[in-house]
Amino acid sequence: MIAAMMICLLGVLTLLHPEAAVAMDNPCAATGMQPYDYSQVLCMSYLFYEAQRSGHLPSDQRVTWRWDSALSDGSDVGHDLTGGYYDAGDHVKFGFPMAFTTTMLAWGVLDFADGHSKAGQTNYGRAAVKWATDYFLKAHTATNELYGQVGQGDIDHAYWGRPEEMTMERPSFKIDQSHPGSDLAGETAAALAAASIVFKDVDSSYSSEMLAVAKELYDFADNYREIYSNSITDASNYYGSYAYGDELCWAALWLARATGDNNYLVRARGHYDEFWLGTYTGGLGWDDKHVGVFMLFWQLTGDSQYSDMFVQYINWLKNEATYTPEGLVYLTDWGSNRAAANVAFIALWAAKNGFDTSSNQNWARGQIGQLLGDNPRYQSFVVGYGVNPPQKPHHRSSSCPDPPEDCSNGFSNPGPNPQTLYGALVGGPAQDGSYNDDRGDYQHNEVACDYNAAFTGALAALVEIS
Repeated sequence: MIAAMMICLLGVLTLLHPEAAVAMDNPCAATGMQPYDYSQVLCMSYLFYEAQRSGHLPSDQRVTWRWDSALSDGSDVGHDLTGGYYDAGDHVKFGFPMAFTTTMLAWGVLDFADGHSKAGQTNYGRAAVKWATDYFLKAHTATNELYGQVGQGDIDHAYWGRPEEMTMERPSFKIDQSHPGSDLAGETAAALAAASIVFKDVDSSYSSEMLAVAKELYDFADNYREIYSNSITDASNYYGSYAYGDELCWAALWLARATGDNNYLVRARGHYDEFWLGTYTGGLGWDDKHVGVFMLFWQLTGDSQYSDMFVQYINWLKNEATYTPEGLVYLTDWGSNRAAANVAFIALWAAKNGFDTSSNQNWARGQIGQLLGDNPRYQSFVVGYGVNPPQKPHHRSSSCPDPPEDCSNGFSNPGPNPQTLYGALVGGPAQDGSYNDDRGDYQHNEVACDYNAAFTGALAALVEIS
């Protein structure tokens, strides 16, 4: 009887105050932080990663419209490959961008620890990292063997529905000595090395396990050299890689930071010289770690040749890069918001380390402000946050209504997604600043794990200085 009365009362509240339904659905409380609630958005960004979880979900799962899925992953090759994250609005597990996501999440937890603590998000940050690293440890099935993808792109993309109800084939793809992938193995090594630092004082045995695998994967990447998407050819249509030198250097640097072993720093310098990772204009992303290499080299050595490189890069961003009419730095036609968030992270990290602190903080705050609503349309690009946020992201599971209704109308539904994908950063505007909240426009309105990765760290940095 009491339960029935509560349901009735909830219905009345929803009719009188529709926003009440949203508030009750969002476990990330507003804090009153101004001009934007970076603390709440940080919480919501970690909530987004819970919505992307694959495998058996834990009892403390906060996104309650998701449940266990893809529990047979790896059965085609006789390995348990359950877990990890679905990549974007689809249900493929692409290891390369997942590993970059994990490295960046770990970096944010490490170097913006105070912001995480202040926002009460440290444990959620660790949980987000561990959900991926648990999967990477499973995927490392032999010394020189790593499973780098589960699910085939075209087959997966032909299905619009809940991951919990998938019935299509989900083949597993690996790299090994005969078909190597230095970029994939190197990035996964970097992710595990960074995560080993996150857990060093929390779970020393787990930290040691990750570090041991990181070392093996780095050696695999260095000893058997190839671009991974030449070996896992299905990935070339989605996350095709162009080079692996930056990942070799990146992995060696993260191992140097995790171990304190100067031999890894020597090897990193060797990669730097071999592949000439010098002056650069572009972005930081899943296939390009150049700027991150400069930053880590300086952090580990204090050598000004590396700080000169990333300071020169930041000056290029501020003074020469392309911007939308609204003021968003525009580095790519695909995921423009993601690219802006990634370089905002760079500027905030530089500021924290004493490089042009005030200017870099203000520039980065302006870029994140663009994503949260500081634009002429006063439009947030974060689902569930701020004024006029996206309601129809290109995302299968959130487009599905509550069971037992099926998802046959999920893509074509003209209304908002039935489930609010809190914290997801959508792709973003075109160069002219135009943007439509259109589920069919996956170039500008899809979400992805790597879109939120450096964004999460940047939010923690802004919490620190707010």
